[in-house]
Amino acid sequence: MGGSKSLLDGIRVLDLTRVLAGPFCTMMLGDLGADVVKVEAPGRGDDTRGWGPPFAQGGESAYFLSANRNKRSLTLDLKDPAGRDVLRDLVAWADVLVENFKSGTLDAWGLGPEELERRRPELIICSITGYGGTGSARERPGYDFIVQAEGGFMSLTGPEDGEPYRAGVAIADLSAGIYAATAILAALFGRERGGGGQRIDISLMDSQISLLSYVASNFLVTGQVPRRFGNAHPNIVPYQAFQARDGYFAFAAGNDLQWRRFCEAVQQPEWSSDPRFATNPNRLSHRVELVAALQGIFSQRTVAEWLEVCRRSGIPAGPIRTLDQVFADPYVRERDMLVEAQHPTAGLLSMVGSPFKISGESVRIRMAPPLLGQHSEEILAGVLGYSTERIAGLRVSGVV
Repeated sequence: MGGSKSLLDGIRVLDLTRVLAGPFCTMMLGDLGADVVKVEAPGRGDDTRGWGPPFAQGGESAYFLSANRNKRSLTLDLKDPAGRDVLRDLVAWADVLVENFKSGTLDAWGLGPEELERRRPELIICSITGYGGTGSARERPGYDFIVQAEGGFMSLTGPEDGEPYRAGVAIADLSAGIYAATAILAALFGRERGGGGQRIDISLMDSQISLLSYVASNFLVTGQVPRRFGNAHPNIVPYQAFQARDGYFAFAAGNDLQWRRFCEAVQQPEWSSDPRFATNPNRLSHRVELVAALQGIFSQRTVAEWLEVCRRSGIPAGPIRTLDQVFADPYVRERDMLVEAQHPTAGLLSMVGSPFKISGESVRIRMAPPLLGQHSEEILAGVLGYSTERIAGLRVSGVV
């Protein structure tokens, strides 16, 4: 199985996105082998190019570098009619167009779905917005933090009696990017079977609500509004962080068998037969007293000692690690989740690897994140066949 050819080899993606949700989507497509052309505004580019510190050597922001590898950068002023003419030519070249402008922006530029489909009938158009292309909120700008708040996530996250928390990463943006990439792959598969082009409408809010998953199901089944549990699980006990003698660790007895094994390992066999604790529903009902008893035991040994006890007994547990510890773990390197690529100004650049593990060599870091406009000449001449004189004219006028 497999081979050297990437799965999306030959698929052409026109990337009109910036910040995170869209770039994360198109980076995944690039990781799978698609030819991604990222269109950026001349002089400033993607907003995240200026989001720092930290900046890598040469001035590239770490934020931009996180979501833009395996792409070529073309600068193009889409507010200029001449820039939109270049874009029309690129549409005829592309298989997929991904954009995250405010709803109605492309229509105002004369580049609405009908015009795009006229140029390329089999084009797959994916729009990523805060609140979607339909509904009363469609004109509102979308920000991950606001969507985490409005979409219910923050009401579930944080200490039981403290303020609600956002996630430590932009999960609404990132999940929208993942859903967008998934929908694009499905549309490409459908097109191969004669389905033609597709219009895909992905919103941060829809994506965030989708991530509520089983917690939303709990509410929809019972009508009871869920509360925050800190690091604990609403449906499983014990399943949370505990404090050992020298720090915190994560502990999860995910079923009654694991619970019985743990009771035996800590010489508390009576807990596994105690009516309060014998089954997960009973442990859930007696969460407070069980957690207090466990904390009393866990505080007697170090994190390393408890991890050894749990691993020896087949009970899930893990340290709560900082990122320096994460990326120093040999396992992370064995799984290629820390990769390197040569960057024009930053030198040898370390990046988070792709989670896609597919037979053969179908997932590769072919290109480091591009400099602003790094591939403009290459794209205009090599992809669109523009003459040297025409490209020079576009540069002089500031379109490129």
